[in-house]
Amino acid sequence: MKTKFIMTLSVYCLFLMSVKPLQTDRVNANQQELSVIAVYDGNEGYGYNFVAQHKEDGSEYTMTFQKVSEAVSKEFDLDSEVFLNQKFEVTYTVKKVVTKDENGFDEEDEIFTIVRLKAI
Repeated sequence: MKTKFIMTLSVYCLFLMSVKPLQTDRVNANQQELSVIAVYDGNEGYGYNFVAQHKEDGSEYTMTFQKVSEAVSKEFDLDSEVFLNQKFEVTYTVKKVVTKDENGFDEEDEIFTIVRLKAI
């Protein structure tokens, strides 16, 4: 009886140890830093807009960043018009946030945060 209990407990502990790294990898994947070359198009109240171009066909698209790191905010006042139409290398992270809507369903949003900004 004691041997069976110890074996069951050992298997259970091994299972718990193997699950934890999977969760850590998932969190790190959400915080991967990405970068894009884009032109600052201003602040619309809901975020900071940058216009970039697709590499494949050169068509333009707008990226909106909801947050800016404190370090970037100290160096660049994106709320002013000083940096409008200026080209930057924007380094950012994307965080997925899951909330419940009024009907109790999961709603997934992506929060784009600028972590570094380099004028080009």
